[in-house]
Amino acid sequence: MKIGKLRISTILGWITIICMVGYIIYFGYLFAKGQSPYKNQKLLLIEVAVGILLTALPMILEKIWKFHFPQTELVFYFIFMFMSVLLGSGLQFYGIFQYWDKYEHILAGIMLAGIGYAIFHALSNTSSFSRDSPFLVSLFGFCFGGTCGVLWEMYEFTADGIANLNLQRYMNDAGQRLLGRAALIDTMGDLIADIIGALVMAIIGYIILTFYPNQSEDLYFKSTRQNIFSSMHF
Repeated sequence: MKIGKLRISTILGWITIICMVGYIIYFGYLFAKGQSPYKNQKLLLIEVAVGILLTALPMILEKIWKFHFPQTELVFYFIFMFMSVLLGSGLQFYGIFQYWDKYEHILAGIMLAGIGYAIFHALSNTSSFSRDSPFLVSLFGFCFGGTCGVLWEMYEFTADGIANLNLQRYMNDAGQRLLGRAALIDTMGDLIADIIGALVMAIIGYIILTFYPNQSEDLYFKSTRQNIFSSMHF
């Protein structure tokens, strides 16, 4: 995934960072003048500032440790950061669009399934995905992404039971417990979104491995060190 010598993921990363910096400058100015359009604007500014660090983190780690993250993974990661931190929190899209968090769960499923591809490659005895079954690799990625989504919902269930955080939205805004199917909608919606995301990544990975095997390196970690370890898997 390159345009000349510049990777698409790098372009998306810098676009996200620049937009976040622009948000902090503009809304920070409004906050200083007491004209903030959102409640808890100070907290939103802090969240976006942390988002800048998280967005830049993969690029920083690549420079320090001399490797490349899977490019397919980075593309969806930067899209996720843009949608969740800048649009979701910063511009309050969570309150404007009813199912905004479900779109993010889909992206999370895509990224987690993408990690599954990288893990399979690291554990494989072969040096190239082209020697493995594309269906088997894609099935592993799909199962890995879906399982991570289930584990996350288990964490939310546990946290709700211990601290009553309402992460699974089993209570309405008035603090009343929902009953029956209504209490399951948020959790099942999240799980379905995770599965959809994992399936999307499985299809993308299968297409790459089957029809574009030369691009399979976009699905796994790649060392940039020119030494004896360069041929080893991550």
